Amino acid sequence: MAGMPESPTAFTREQGRALVRAVFAIFFVNGVMMGAWGGSLPGLRERVGADAGGIGAVLLVTGASAIVSMQIGGRVSDRITPRLPSLVSGVAMAAAVGLLAFVPNYVALVLAGALIGASNGTMDVAMNALGIDAEKASGIPTMSRFHAFFSLGGFVGAVIVVAFARLQDDADPRSALIVIAVAALLALAALLARTPKAPHDDAGAQATDEADVSASAKATGIPPQAWLLGVMALFFGFTEGTAIDWASIHVTDVAKVDAGTGAAGLVAVSATMVVIRLVGDALVRRYGRVAVVRFGAPVAVAGFAVTVVASSLPVILAGWLLVGLGVGMIAPQIYAIAGHIGGGRVLAIVTGFGYTAFLAGPGVIGYLSSHFDIQRAMLLPLVAGLLLTALTFTPALRDPQDERVGA
Repeated sequence: MAGMPESPTAFTREQGRALVRAVFAIFFVNGVMMGAWGGSLPGLRERVGADAGGIGAVLLVTGASAIVSMQIGGRVSDRITPRLPSLVSGVAMAAAVGLLAFVPNYVALVLAGALIGASNGTMDVAMNALGIDAEKASGIPTMSRFHAFFSLGGFVGAVIVVAFARLQDDADPRSALIVIAVAALLALAALLARTPKAPHDDAGAQATDEADVSASAKATGIPPQAWLLGVMALFFGFTEGTAIDWASIHVTDVAKVDAGTGAAGLVAVSATMVVIRLVGDALVRRYGRVAVVRFGAPVAVAGFAVTVVASSLPVILAGWLLVGLGVGMIAPQIYAIAGHIGGGRVLAIVTGFGYTAFLAGPGVIGYLSSHFDIQRAMLLPLVAGLLLTALTFTPALRDPQDERVGA
């Protein structure tokens, strides 16, 4: 086992496993709600009469509120442990999903989007911090599978919205949103009762090497490594956001296929992301988090290189499979390292950087695509992947849980 800590004496092995199971469920519920949000946007756009620019503004408001709430969520998680913030913010998010079913106009949609962003930002940081506690309690790496459950939840949420639309022969997502909101509330209520209270260390006590903490870092409580991890998060957020938002359009335009066939691009990315995240913890146990990230980053670069030069449908899809395989390895491990070095506050910083790039990156790609073409636009995530690969060989990627990794 690659450097994972012993289970805390305050926790039995069974309690540690119970916490891991609860966190799996929390990530899944969050993913379902996010999938419902994304899947319902086309129907909501029709209801309120918004254009593409209007929906873009809604997404910007949602993202901005999430980034602000992440900083609050990180500090609250450090102060009172992340169990309650993750569940209470989940309840607020479920309520916001329910409100979406009844938005009468564009202004109401913007406000509902802001509430979803704020509640999701807090939940995102808190559930990742709770995932760190679960790793400590169980003594095994689990962060990659947590993120796999989030991806699975996102797929389920989107499928539910689509299924209701086809059953009703109506694009309005009201029924699906109500069902998902009620189900999420019931699930979170059950989890509130069943999620064990996790042992939680103060963020400052988690620094494993006191010599690495400068006087300024001690004054702020944020180790310098956090900012380096944040830069890494900018790069992987950009690459992952581009893959999820643009893979289908890239395949459609470059391979000259219909939109239905082009959707195979997103399927390729999503499928390999889920698979690698399901097996990622086993890879971490065997090789360590640093090695997994150092392998994933160049794999993503190779995939983007294919998207820049290929025009054949099978080859392009192979490129997107590589992109999904590579980016799927990175985020869970970077977030795990951030949580282990500094708890919720450091997680809030790193996830904030990553979330910003995840939102802004696809917009930049859209701008480049409209002025050049989408294949040339893929040069930018290719460069971001190369910079990320270079950073994996710096002290930014030092895992305090892996004794085999040098400075």
